[in-house]
Amino acid sequence: MSNAQTVLVVGSVALDSLETPAGQRHECLGGSASYFSVGASFFAPVQVVAVVGDDFPEAHLAHLRARDVNLRGLEVVKGGRTFRWRGRYGSNFGDAQTLETQLNCFEHFDPKLPPEFRQTKLLFLGNIDPDLQLKVLGQLDSPHLVALDTMNFWIQGKREALLRVLSRVDLFILNETEARLLSGETNIYKAADAVRAMGPSTIVIKRGEYGAMLFHEEGLFVCPAWPVRDVVDPTGAGDTFASGLIGHLAREGNQDFATMKRAVVTGTVLASFACEGFSLDRLLALTSGEIARRSGEMASHFAL
Repeated sequence: MSNAQTVLVVGSVALDSLETPAGQRHECLGGSASYFSVGASFFAPVQVVAVVGDDFPEAHLAHLRARDVNLRGLEVVKGGRTFRWRGRYGSNFGDAQTLETQLNCFEHFDPKLPPEFRQTKLLFLGNIDPDLQLKVLGQLDSPHLVALDTMNFWIQGKREALLRVLSRVDLFILNETEARLLSGETNIYKAADAVRAMGPSTIVIKRGEYGAMLFHEEGLFVCPAWPVRDVVDPTGAGDTFASGLIGHLAREGNQDFATMKRAVVTGTVLASFACEGFSLDRLLALTSGEIARRSGEMASHFAL
């Protein structure tokens, strides 16, 4: 990892309360920046820009510091309450039913990059307001790779701002529903072409239990999901997928088609581990050896 490029993530750090067929957890560590930073830290140095209240447990911060995550950009609002989300998964672990959302201090999140973060070359813009994503881009000097996540809410409610962001993005990670909604195309291949025409040269479409599709200027790569036999909690799997993908690119130092295919495999593997425990429990207990073994087994099927 000594030669890996540093990755900057801007997103949410939250407290999640979860109900799944495997059990329940109250106010555990959550948020896109949390999952991403822990996952990417296996491959590269990570910097975080996010906001929490002063009620955020020190134990959760200790978990992030233990992974050498740079929290210089984590704003702690005095007297503020941390973003909280409560959700429930049904028997098939499909999309979560949101039971409660408390934005709290996240509602007024105004991302400010510390001066030492502004030279960072790899940026992951987590699922936040496109206007805030644009503000982050305006604070970076000359990034080599900008990767983006979004959601239906922004596609429908802030389309013009999102299109401005997309014009400055290299890698866009989204799911099938989002791709179809953004493009207006029902055919996933036509949808991918339409989205790439909006700016990003590379897109990755997540397909849940069916894996992911990489659309690159050099070709198409379809990666199956790793078969997780005992799913515990799928929260954060998408952000963990992105962390493995971008972390791999940061470690390798390029984004050619062959490297990108291996990065998709790495992201798929990391997401599979995240689903094996509540919150970030499995990721925090994970070892590089486990990642290498599972990645090697998957890659062997593609001769990568």
